[in-house]
Amino acid sequence: MGVPDDPGSSAHERPRGRGAGHDHGHRHDHGHDHDHGDGRHQGHGDGRRHDHGDPRHHDHDHRGAPLRRLIAAFALTTSFLLVEAAVGWWSKSLALLADAGHMLADAAALALAIIAQRIAAQARTRARTYGFRRAEVLAAFANGIALALTATWIFIEAARRWREPQEVHAEALTITAAVGLIVNVASALLLSTGEHGHNINTRAALAHVLSDALGSVGAILAGVLILAFGWTRADPVISAAIGGLVLWGGWRLVRDTSRVLMEGSPIEIDLADVETTIRSVPGVVDFHDLHVWSISDGFNVLTVHVVLAKGHHGTDVAAAVARRLREQHALTHCTIQPEPLQEEHLVTLRRPGARSPRDGEPASSRRDP
Repeated sequence: MGVPDDPGSSAHERPRGRGAGHDHGHRHDHGHDHDHGDGRHQGHGDGRRHDHGDPRHHDHDHRGAPLRRLIAAFALTTSFLLVEAAVGWWSKSLALLADAGHMLADAAALALAIIAQRIAAQARTRARTYGFRRAEVLAAFANGIALALTATWIFIEAARRWREPQEVHAEALTITAAVGLIVNVASALLLSTGEHGHNINTRAALAHVLSDALGSVGAILAGVLILAFGWTRADPVISAAIGGLVLWGGWRLVRDTSRVLMEGSPIEIDLADVETTIRSVPGVVDFHDLHVWSISDGFNVLTVHVVLAKGHHGTDVAAAVARRLREQHALTHCTIQPEPLQEEHLVTLRRPGARSPRDGEPASSRRDP
């Protein structure tokens, strides 16, 4: 997969070394390091090497295990979310409604994880060579915007209730929040148990559920303060704190998904280390047009042009670079394009019709007529 020599779109541009220009007149050997899940390795008549090794396509043995746990946690979270929202509306507890909003974020995260599992199993098409992986990123971006709007409503309502405290059914608030905490703990156990099948989706969903448990603890605290001291303003205060959790979760979603959609360098990839790794491979004199970006969460892609040292074959060097990137940086979808080192030559220029230098006379001492 080629990339344009466009400095504006490059994740990193190294000043080209001596003779590192991109000459389209010579033959390119492309070293690609990918892995198709179907295990088929196709040869190419143009000398390109493809070695596909995407780990997200390899582990099919236990894919059903995390998917079943995700579905169970989603069903449990969504069911109680509806109950908590209904009780919060009836009891006039903003803390419960805010916690229900936070739990909605958890349900959305679980749904996205389920969708991601389904999408990963779909075959790519000619129209979409990467499949539908970006669908989960777009959905997460929309979810982050929705969470930010939800947090804004919580803050506005909390400010209104601080100025005009409302009577809250503290017993219903406390009991419902306690049940919500139990539901969150049960969901966390569902997502964390099992010897096999843990992946990035289950870990991300687990983090969401654990953060929502803090919201349930806050709602319980609001109910206890109202029951013990009659401080009705505890409801909007705790609600604002939960709204902060919701806003933080929404901001993280928007930030992370925007990075993917704008094809920024993955946050877990240190480009300086990647550069050092490429330069350390025998046969690499220099490199340019280094691009690293993400197709979706956990699916990172790298392309780079490497300049070959004399006496090294492009296919061998490309394979070595791809192997080193896979071993040291877990970059399994790489395209390495080797280029020969172009020597600089001194060219003698003279005006049309000028005499050639006489034998034994330096070109610099001759005077043109």
